[in-house]
Amino acid sequence: MDKKGIYLILGIVVTVLFVLLRENVYYGLLYQGGGFSEDLVNCGVIMPITLVMVAMAWGGAAIYYYVINSVKFDRWYHWLAVLAVVAVVTPVICYCINNAIFNSYDVEHGAEMINLELSNILIEAILFTVASFSMRWWSSNCRHTPIPQ
Repeated sequence: MDKKGIYLILGIVVTVLFVLLRENVYYGLLYQGGGFSEDLVNCGVIMPITLVMVAMAWGGAAIYYYVINSVKFDRWYHWLAVLAVVAVVTPVICYCINNAIFNSYDVEHGAEMINLELSNILIEAILFTVASFSMRWWSSNCRHTPIPQ
């Protein structure tokens, strides 16, 4: 197996581990007092948020490497701009999903939801980077971004 395949498999493994360990990530690492973490689990919020984050990370990377895929857009700061857009838009979408689910259960966690989405910016940036290094090798123009081979 060549280097490209290894990077793709590693990226998929990391993403699958994130999905499988989503409750440990949100409950263990980002624990919030006052019942917020329990409400995340009990109301079923974690899985939709996790799926949106994975879809946005891999989708954003695919758009950059295969749709945009331009010589004029192949610098590290262009990649960073796409990362910034994905890292900002994803928590907004996740907040809307989170808020809708909590409203259906008549649960109120305003400040905690904002803190969760702020931490999701970092998680989304990591997922986007993993997706980028997994799929960039097949891009015809942007495969050297963000770090040359």
